[in-house]
Amino acid sequence: AFYVYPSCAGCIGKTTPGGKTIKSDDDFVTYLLEEEGVAAVQGSAFGLSPHFRISYATSTEALREACTRIIRACGKLSGNKAAA
Repeated sequence: AFYVYPSCAGCIGKTTPGGKTIKSDDDFVTYLLEEEGVAAVQGSAFGLSPHFRISYATSTEALREACTRIIRACGKLSGNKAAA
């Protein structure tokens, strides 16, 4: 299998359209699945928080669609990143 681990740090502290605050990479992958139907694994499962894991062992068309959905999901988040 082939994986990539993008950072979701810029989404931590933001609020979903449903009013939930994204507090971790676990919250982020749950949001991706619920909001856009994109399955990913939280990076914390691999000691890589705040990243998430997605497989790129699929067609280019499927990857483009997944990326479009991830971008759309991130665009729906509101608020500033929480202060560290």
